[in-house]
Amino acid sequence: MKEPLKSKLAGMLEVVYPDLDSGFLAEKLLKTMGLAPNQEPPPAHQNNWDASDIVLITYADTVRRADEKPLVTLRGFLNDCLADTVSAVHILPFFPYSSDDGFSVMDYLAVNESHGNWDDIERIAGDFKLMADLVINHMSARSRWFENFRKRVDPGKDYFFEASLSDDLSAVVRPRTSPLLNPVMTEDGERYVWCTFSEDQVDLNFANPRVLSEFVSIIRKYLERGVVMFRLDAVAFLWKEPGTPSIHLQQTHELIKILRLLIEHHSPRAVVITETNVPNRENLTYFGNANEAHAIYNFSLPPLLIHTLVTGNCRHLKTWLMSMPPAQMGTTYLNFIASHDGVGLRPTDGLLTEDEKQGLINAMESFGGKVSYRRTEDGRDQPYEINIALYDALKGTVKGGADHWQLQRFICAHAVMLALEGIPAFYIHSLLATENDYERAEHTGRLRSINRGQWKLESIESELANPLSHHSEVFKELKRLIAIRRRQPAFHPNATQFTLHLGLQLFGFWRQSMRRDQSIFCIHNISDEFQEVALSDINLIGTDQWVDLISGLRVDDLSGSLTLKPYQSVWLSNRE
Repeated sequence: MKEPLKSKLAGMLEVVYPDLDSGFLAEKLLKTMGLAPNQEPPPAHQNNWDASDIVLITYADTVRRADEKPLVTLRGFLNDCLADTVSAVHILPFFPYSSDDGFSVMDYLAVNESHGNWDDIERIAGDFKLMADLVINHMSARSRWFENFRKRVDPGKDYFFEASLSDDLSAVVRPRTSPLLNPVMTEDGERYVWCTFSEDQVDLNFANPRVLSEFVSIIRKYLERGVVMFRLDAVAFLWKEPGTPSIHLQQTHELIKILRLLIEHHSPRAVVITETNVPNRENLTYFGNANEAHAIYNFSLPPLLIHTLVTGNCRHLKTWLMSMPPAQMGTTYLNFIASHDGVGLRPTDGLLTEDEKQGLINAMESFGGKVSYRRTEDGRDQPYEINIALYDALKGTVKGGADHWQLQRFICAHAVMLALEGIPAFYIHSLLATENDYERAEHTGRLRSINRGQWKLESIESELANPLSHHSEVFKELKRLIAIRRRQPAFHPNATQFTLHLGLQLFGFWRQSMRRDQSIFCIHNISDEFQEVALSDINLIGTDQWVDLISGLRVDDLSGSLTLKPYQSVWLSNRE
């Protein structure tokens, strides 16, 4: 009997584990996932998304109500306020953890009791597509696995990556300034464990195939609980090898392909998303040949778009957009401009000059932001990310400082994101226009906490009911724009996109539906001055009727022009 799935999997495993019996390991992994060796593959290049897909990013406990588990409160908020707005919810790590707001996982198979339980997770998964984190690179130093590592017993005794102080680690790419190796006392004496992110987040050892088997088992359980979107956290660092940069190694890419193969055979509509906060060209490699990530985080978008709006100049954003390859069918970009992390600066490498980066940093610091650093190969500390709430990041300009255009600038940023090729993802604090939370940052001692605040549900309800509140203004307008976007075939994540050349103060691009029956010209004034655009410059077809989907304005004279107010966006469409 032919066993094409087993044969394909074994070939991939042989690249990662050349000294093992890949056929035996393939059989074991298929059994773990409940798959037959001859199982039929899902359709190739299948788009598991459409124009209606909008992702919300939130912690389990961002919205709280007294005497109620946060996951219960979150589900109520989602259904009461966002049921007609978002299609998918990314709940950031909801497992027991020891640090980093969930990203130092102690138990992958348990729900943090303070948040709720698996039933609560499944109920949310029944209402929305559920995205969960697979925190796959590292685990808590307080986990049972790591305690077993210290005791040298299974499971865990060889699950974590060890190195020696004599190893050549000079080329290792670091995202932090903390020590890479940390001493740990074990039953066999002192050992040095590899910690990419912090002493409490010890890197797992995927050179041990048992670790891969453990994660395949974890993935199956997540699928059974309703997870259909997997965010592979910090996956670029997965495979470590002294004497190399230990980032983006071939084995890492192969392991992602292996996980995708197993996930999509179990659940053909599931989606694998890689989280790789790295320079743009490196990030794009995680598409593979449409056989690796279904979607990649579009990490260059947040810093470039913020830079564009605070400088009033779209040159770099436009240059970047023109260089971005259209995603193959079956793959797409996940577009975001704010998340639980800061605004990454590494994705601007090769896109902004050092002076421009420093100008951006200076502006963000003047708006209340903070800067986190990483350690470079030559031992220097270099800015790694800006920690700031997006609403505060857009409160002014580089030249003029804070001004009265903050709300309009903020809405403009999201109008751009909503119209771009890819799936839009909204951090909950952007939908609510939350400001910098200095108290939380001081309480936790972590700069990232400035954008990880918590809301009492009663406070949200009060602010959203107040028509004079900026929280209410932003929430209503973003919901309105999202509703418009979700109805447009030309905003399908894989619909055609071309960049328009309208000068440096107008950022524009053209989207065309996959059936070619709708065109939308998306034009955004990214400056604090009125801008005029000649309609002849955007080639509107004379036989069509054109309307701005945002304002409802009908365009009859194609030889005329449009005047855009500061930070105004127009979506000119030939159909409503």
